[in-house]
Amino acid sequence: MIEQIKILKGIHPGFYLENELRKKNLKKGTFALSLQEFPQTLVSITKGKRRMNTGLALKIENSLGLEEGFLMILQVYYDIAQKKKQGQILHPDFSIIRPVLFWDTDFKTINWQKQKRAVIQRVFERGNQIEKDEITRFYGVQTVEETISNYAE
Repeated sequence: MIEQIKILKGIHPGFYLENELRKKNLKKGTFALSLQEFPQTLVSITKGKRRMNTGLALKIENSLGLEEGFLMILQVYYDIAQKKKQGQILHPDFSIIRPVLFWDTDFKTINWQKQKRAVIQRVFERGNQIEKDEITRFYGVQTVEETISNYAE
């Protein structure tokens, strides 16, 4: 389950449920009624418009043979991802990162999320320790370590 969660981390559990129902060739409405739930509830969840709740998650997991708690773990990771998006700082502290590191591009137009691999590589190849610390703070230790280890291979 842990490997599967790593892959699915951040997606809405309803999207996973939709895929499972499709694989098992089950109709949402019929499946919802078999769980004694309103079909509209299940449809809203599969569209990502409604949160998964514990009671329904347990019913679904039991019915589909999923590991208990799996859908709620997905819901928690999805909630965390949404919180990060809402409070996300769009770029590192410009007073710490020297624009000269990115001499070949307009520093202010860098897409810090889409180009994070290139940014991390550039700063860790040419930056000083303060800049490396700022990039680590901005992207997180895990992201930086994964990027560096992938780059080293």
